Amino acid sequence: MDAAKMDENEWTYHGEGNKSLVVAHAQRCVVLRFLKFPPNRNKTSEEIFRHLQSIVDFGKNVMTEFFGENYVHHGEVVQLPLDFVKQLCLKIQAERPESRCDKDLDTLSGYAMCLPNLTRLHTSHFAEHRPILCVEIKPKCGFIPFSRHVTQEMKHKVCRYCMHQHLKVATGKWKQISKYCPLDLFSGNKQRMHFALKSLLQEAQNNLKIFKNGELIYGCGDQRDTAADWNELACHLKPFFYPSNGLVGGPHCTGTIIKELIHVITLTLLSSTDKCRAGDMRLVPSSQGRSCCEASPFSKELLRNGKSHAEGSGLPRGCLLYKTLQAQMLDLLDIEGLYPLYRRVERHLQEFPEERDLLQIDGPYNEAFYQKLRDLSTEDDGTLAYALTKVQQYRVAMTAKDCSIMIALSPCLQDECSDQRPVIPASRARFAFSVSVLDLDLKPYESIPHQHKLDGKIVSYYLKNVPPKKEPGKAGLLAEPDDCTLVLHKV
Repeated sequence: MDAAKMDENEWTYHGEGNKSLVVAHAQRCVVLRFLKFPPNRNKTSEEIFRHLQSIVDFGKNVMTEFFGENYVHHGEVVQLPLDFVKQLCLKIQAERPESRCDKDLDTLSGYAMCLPNLTRLHTSHFAEHRPILCVEIKPKCGFIPFSRHVTQEMKHKVCRYCMHQHLKVATGKWKQISKYCPLDLFSGNKQRMHFALKSLLQEAQNNLKIFKNGELIYGCGDQRDTAADWNELACHLKPFFYPSNGLVGGPHCTGTIIKELIHVITLTLLSSTDKCRAGDMRLVPSSQGRSCCEASPFSKELLRNGKSHAEGSGLPRGCLLYKTLQAQMLDLLDIEGLYPLYRRVERHLQEFPEERDLLQIDGPYNEAFYQKLRDLSTEDDGTLAYALTKVQQYRVAMTAKDCSIMIALSPCLQDECSDQRPVIPASRARFAFSVSVLDLDLKPYESIPHQHKLDGKIVSYYLKNVPPKKEPGKAGLLAEPDDCTLVLHKV
């Protein structure tokens, strides 16, 4: 990227989260990611450079070990002309959502991250002239806590996402409760996965977005009218799934196309990915244990029909969902068991603040940092080292619980499909595909007290406002949770 020839008119607003804003280049498949700060927050250019470099290092040296290097795009830090950044900030301001304007784009340092634009990415899988369909899913936490430190029995029965939905609707964040339950998506059971993906399409909230050739065509926020939105989405999708006109039509057209999309996403999520070093850190339970959430509408329907539990086929060990779950399950103690250990580290830092760098709280995120994550013991020996390891594992787990999976699909003709690249079949089409993991910034050490407080608030609201189930004598869903077996083994 030639910093001297930067033109703000070649860049467009792409989106933003709580801590960063992204702009995309009109022609090239790259994006720039800028940090955002409250208006009164003053950070030096050096601090911003170090912050961005630590994000790059964490993705490169830690998360790549969990997902594999083909799936983590860590990017690089670039320095840009300040005049370009200021003009860009003015250009995109009108496109920013009002709810995100409480923080300003960093226009003072000139530093940003340059990353591939995964909504338009043409890898070796895709022919240059082919249209690209991208589905971005934020799956959230795919397991129910197995820690003995959990004090509320409800947390052993209902997943965090389903509980949190009630509080979010009550506080006006969303208009209605989603039927999506992460445990259905992470079950590996195709029927449950189809239900989970259909639920995401019905109530996307901020957990699902669909892009066509880099343009957002579906998702983000409350749907105005699901039927109308689905019809519009089906018009976008029809050329991908039914390339010849007349093959599908009439009132069932929309439903048929949506089913095709769900089928293809499911197969992509279950497909094997490359091997990674964390493959021998086996955290996913050997027995499926409590693989269901009592609040999932899928599980409730089974109970009404007299079945005791939903089947969990188990995820293939090579697939991206398995790797995501493996990283999430570094949360070995739950926030309830972790918080006292955070307090132990915090007391030490208050007494010896100069040791913050030595303890690698803010990095460097290198090989030594990764190796410490491999200690899966849960027996507290009272040491600072044990507490620090669990705190760092929790931060990595929280990062994995909030990551996004980007699936890129491109139609391929029969004679183009070779054994060299992965292909997903649909009824009337075949797709070359690639999968990536996004949003892999390490969660801040300072956010742990907030997480502890939020956990209590979510559970308390759920217990007070959601009537308990009365299903005496039922097995399966209401049984005690199985222990999670943690085993280290070589692949």
